[in-house]
Amino acid sequence: MDHIINHSFDAIPKSYLFSEVARRVAAFRAAHPESELIPMGIGDVTRPLRRPVIEALKKAAEEQAHADSFHGYGPEQGYDFLREAVLRHYAGFGVRLALEDIFISDGAKSDLGNLPDLFSENCVVLLPDPVYPVYRDSNLMAGRKVKYLAATRENGFAPLPGKDTRGDLVYLCSPANPTGAAYTREQLKLWVDWALASGAVILYDAAYECFIQDDLPHSIYEVEGARECAIEVCSLSKTAGFTGMRCGYTIVPHELAREGQNLHDLWLRRQCTKMNGVAYPIQRAAEAVFTAEGMAACKEDIAAYLRAAAIVADTLDELGVWYCGGKNSPYIWMECPKGLDSWQFFDALLEEAGIIGTPGCGFGEQGEGYFRLSAFSGEANARAAMERLRAWLQS
Repeated sequence: MDHIINHSFDAIPKSYLFSEVARRVAAFRAAHPESELIPMGIGDVTRPLRRPVIEALKKAAEEQAHADSFHGYGPEQGYDFLREAVLRHYAGFGVRLALEDIFISDGAKSDLGNLPDLFSENCVVLLPDPVYPVYRDSNLMAGRKVKYLAATRENGFAPLPGKDTRGDLVYLCSPANPTGAAYTREQLKLWVDWALASGAVILYDAAYECFIQDDLPHSIYEVEGARECAIEVCSLSKTAGFTGMRCGYTIVPHELAREGQNLHDLWLRRQCTKMNGVAYPIQRAAEAVFTAEGMAACKEDIAAYLRAAAIVADTLDELGVWYCGGKNSPYIWMECPKGLDSWQFFDALLEEAGIIGTPGCGFGEQGEGYFRLSAFSGEANARAAMERLRAWLQS
């Protein structure tokens, strides 16, 4: 009998990184039920949805209870009211989009994993290392060849193309998960120029653009030529606390074509086949994010997360521990102290200080010896965790 199982799954780790973290934490809790653990590895937000979002959600839910305002299947690309709100958001940092280029999604993760459907299984995928596991695993599952771009302390965890760089797809994330590193316009221009010259396509993850405080690009479309070589994915998960609501957007410019095929049209065809869109009440709630009141509330939440990141950064400065991130990102990427590797530090921090983080090696080979701390658990938890870390390192 011929094989019927996709054995490309054999190429990926048997356990998803965050599932393994959860397994180890659960085992520790079972053995030490009295322990009070502080979650600093969490990638989930903790601040609740703001009032403009809740009111829009309630109003839209009520509409669904009446025949004259009920909404069934929505447009495949999303309702125009939300797509127009995204247009205005991008115009705020100087990017002009066409309404047809915007696709409303259920979040960045699924689109980042599904966009490779547009490309041959024979194409070569370039990934920064360390990398968000979805980029790697989704392509390995499909049997594609993956090559890694070393993201190191020496290059600021923001690898750039060289004269020998070869690939068909490249994933870029800025500010990056897990390192918090962000590309400048000049650096992104190098990638855009490389893609235009080589015929490659950039899949650009802008899920953390809302955390940018410095004069850095919020979108790859701030770079000339990007519309001919890049697809951008973003999400409201971190911008507005939509991790449990599931809503984001992907931009596939109508100018983007390869081998005589328009990628915008291919993505539309794919979505029409495999997705029935995002629920109407969720899209109305997302629309409220982009109002003046909604954005002001989001900025307050982002500022609070960045204050928590600053507490972590200040403590690491005091302790002389190297790190990056934390300024334009909710993540702090620190070097493991005491000569420990990533999982050794995870276990020691859990067992001896009651702090949960994320081992850097789970993001790739170049992540070994590093550790990700998150600011999403809030200022109080950040302060308490840093007190424990200080006491543990100084003991």
